[in-house]
Amino acid sequence: MKAVASFSAFVGKTFAIWVILFAVLGFFFPATFKQVAPYIVWLLGIIMFGMGLTLSVDDFRELVKRPFEVAIGVFAHFLIMPTIAVILTRIIPMPPEVAAGVILVGCCPGGTSSNVMTYLAKGDVALSVACTSVTTLAAPIVTPFLVWMFASQYLPVDPMSMFISIVQVILLPLALGFIFQKLIPGVVKGAMPLLPIISVVGIVLIVAAVVGASKGAIAQSGLLIFAIVVLHNGFGYLFGYFAAKLFGLNLTKRKALAIEVGMQNSGLGAALATAYFSPIAAVPSAIFSVWHNISGALIANYFSGRTDEEQEDAVPATR
Repeated sequence: MKAVASFSAFVGKTFAIWVILFAVLGFFFPATFKQVAPYIVWLLGIIMFGMGLTLSVDDFRELVKRPFEVAIGVFAHFLIMPTIAVILTRIIPMPPEVAAGVILVGCCPGGTSSNVMTYLAKGDVALSVACTSVTTLAAPIVTPFLVWMFASQYLPVDPMSMFISIVQVILLPLALGFIFQKLIPGVVKGAMPLLPIISVVGIVLIVAAVVGASKGAIAQSGLLIFAIVVLHNGFGYLFGYFAAKLFGLNLTKRKALAIEVGMQNSGLGAALATAYFSPIAAVPSAIFSVWHNISGALIANYFSGRTDEEQEDAVPATR
């Protein structure tokens, strides 16, 4: 079991490398990975089930103990990222499918990778986990509404069907994972070392499947989509940081909210785009999956050397 735990830790630490590797494999071997596309929803469900296994009551106690700070994070996330997405689609010419995909990933809840990056950044991990949990639970209502409001000008949006899908792929697996944790804690504890491996496998297969199914679109406009994703993600970090600063939160909490706002559950974005729009609309989510793990590691490294006593008012780099 020690060997499994060590390998799992290695896979978790090198997550960004695996995502990049499988994105490249998906591009060069599209026929192989396109076969995974019908199972994207199932893969995401497995990932969310794993997240449910790790949830605890303590994660939600932060909401009771610090409702104001959690509310800032949740509202900042669902306000900043969709707004940036809409602005980018207005000022940068792009196909309607890509525009819908950019808006969709901007309307998704926080990604669980943000909790790891916040830890590496020496930020407020409890606040990050609470914000991720609340945005995830709010996603069935908030995400379809925001996508309908902002993306329906590009492609038809069925918010009710999207609501049902998010409940099925997010809430039900989360709830099942949480129930399993309570009913068979010994088995769940023994399986914990495997969870990072399962999550990484799920995400890299989703990314490879989306890239494989959209090879032509990526070859034609991949650089444009990449530039949009970099801007979207970078401005998310920047405005998340300043939103926290605006409300007087200390540097540790600013780090958490900057990362929490900038990082998305792009796996959900890819699943919804594939199901309701087109494979091309899923490309921004796939590229976001690759890039935000790289940028998250960079900004975590930057933040880790900053403390309240040292350069308290430093502005985070968005490189």
